[in-house]
Amino acid sequence: MRRTAMAATAATILLTLTGCLSTPEVTTEPKPADSAPAAPADDKTPAAAEPREAKVGDTITVKGMQDGEQLEATVKKIVDPAKPADEFFSPEDDKRWIGVQFQLVNTGSKPYDDSPSNGVQIADTEGQRFGTVFAEIKSGPSMAASVTLPPGEKALGWIVLELPKASKAATVQFSMNSGFSNQTGQWKLQ
Repeated sequence: MRRTAMAATAATILLTLTGCLSTPEVTTEPKPADSAPAAPADDKTPAAAEPREAKVGDTITVKGMQDGEQLEATVKKIVDPAKPADEFFSPEDDKRWIGVQFQLVNTGSKPYDDSPSNGVQIADTEGQRFGTVFAEIKSGPSMAASVTLPPGEKALGWIVLELPKASKAATVQFSMNSGFSNQTGQWKLQ
């Protein structure tokens, strides 16, 4: 009887812990455009369109690890290859930089306090993933290394990633909490 009670308690604890852990999610569906006209409601209206994958210019809503952490992340522009801002710091000979301009708007109820570049990575058509580098590019100002945004405020800046010259960039991803949140936004680059 005692073992049965202990087993039942252990099972309850395990189920409770499992329920607290969320499954990672990659979100590729962009936020609907605010300016899109409402479709007429009649019998001739086609079935809802297939969800499309986000691309450059689209906004994706991502959530953080805690309640109230939420951003609208937009990939505004891509520069491939990105040119160094000066002659002192540049990619290695067999590599190139890609600049991604992100706009982050805090739509949550808590301040966003993070290093955005920690949560960014790029993938090529082969599935290889590459990270960011701290670099200044001619395209414009870099995203700050550390960003604190009260609800309703935004941050805009370039994040630089380094990958081999031969790689063809396919997608870029952004996650809150330095890349540790369970929700990731993904944009197609092709």
